[in-house]
Amino acid sequence: MLRRVRLPIILAVALILRLVFASNYVSSHPARALATIPFLFEPGNIAYSLATGHGFASPFRVDTGPTAWMTPVYPLLLAGIFRLFGTYTIQAFLAAIGLNILFSTATCVPLWFAGKRLGAPVAAPLLWALFPNAILLPYESLWDASLSALLAATILWATLAVAESDRLRDWIGCGLLWGLALMTNAALVALLPFQLGWAAWRHRRAKPLVAAAAIVLCCLPWTIRNYRVFHAFVPLRSVAGLALWLGNNDDAGTLTPGRLHPISNQAERDKYVAMGEIDYMREKQSLAVHYLFTHPATEARLIAERFVAIWSGGSAHLIRDFRNARTVRFYVVVLCNLIAALGALTGIVLLWREHSPYAFPLTAFPLIFPLAYYLTLAPPRYRHPIDPALLLLTAIAITHLPNYRKRPSPVRKSK
Repeated sequence: MLRRVRLPIILAVALILRLVFASNYVSSHPARALATIPFLFEPGNIAYSLATGHGFASPFRVDTGPTAWMTPVYPLLLAGIFRLFGTYTIQAFLAAIGLNILFSTATCVPLWFAGKRLGAPVAAPLLWALFPNAILLPYESLWDASLSALLAATILWATLAVAESDRLRDWIGCGLLWGLALMTNAALVALLPFQLGWAAWRHRRAKPLVAAAAIVLCCLPWTIRNYRVFHAFVPLRSVAGLALWLGNNDDAGTLTPGRLHPISNQAERDKYVAMGEIDYMREKQSLAVHYLFTHPATEARLIAERFVAIWSGGSAHLIRDFRNARTVRFYVVVLCNLIAALGALTGIVLLWREHSPYAFPLTAFPLIFPLAYYLTLAPPRYRHPIDPALLLLTAIAITHLPNYRKRPSPVRKSK
């Protein structure tokens, strides 16, 4: 039955679901709140600075000067929306979530083609179309999560394809895709050596060097800009030190920074302005590293909680949260995320047991990408870029496991 489902049908299902949930969200919240509050975080604040002619700057709602808080693509998109629909208007909000919905829907396309190579062309994009995180995040979070998921899924598809290609343009295209991804979400750099390295190992020729050169050329203008502004080497973004400190201090949480973040803490914001972004980040990194080594018991607890939160979709204490939950949504989201985690693990095991050449690049997504978040913070949007890969692995488990279990066991010869 599933084999008869075509990609346009899955795209339509994905789009309709996202539009219906987003419409319900919009209709249940005041327009004035939606026009303002979702933009009052770092991407929206930087976008406002760009749209009003003050450059890539001021991530904290007030004028704090140039920043390398994040790479530029998503703030530039929001700035374009501000220029077209006005700053802090309901029209700008609708345009922003509409763009996120399109990104999320389009992720079905690379999943379809990647799934074809792995025997799960329908199940993978269909799971994505129905996945709660992919339905909810486009309108609940004006961050780059939906675009990052699309780019990560496309990178996975491109990696599997380019490893078998001798065409130079394919390798250049792969490098440009990686450049766009890193300029959108710098955290994806954690996957770069494993994906490109695997493709280079499979190809065993010099063309991967062309892809690497294309990546460097894409990132170089941003790195040069950062050096000229800060007189320091900041290849992608500057925020790693603060992220580490927010997750490693006496008041650290699991999912959110609480009141320690400079965006909501006046004392920290004043310190950030007085010290400058780079020195502030260095100090926070030093404090965080010291805390890591001097509070091993606390760190073990925090890492365990974040591990659970990452794979449950946002619950660090599953038993307590299940007992206290008041909405059906909580149960649906957590159960779907746990199923996806278990399905991904099963898919990995099956690929390695079948000696699939694609086992390594797929395993890198859930194994490598979340590592940094075990040490920092673990809200659901942080994991979202690898959600397409998790659902592809789950689709592999769904489609391969029945056939695997039907295989006859080898007959032992009697002596």
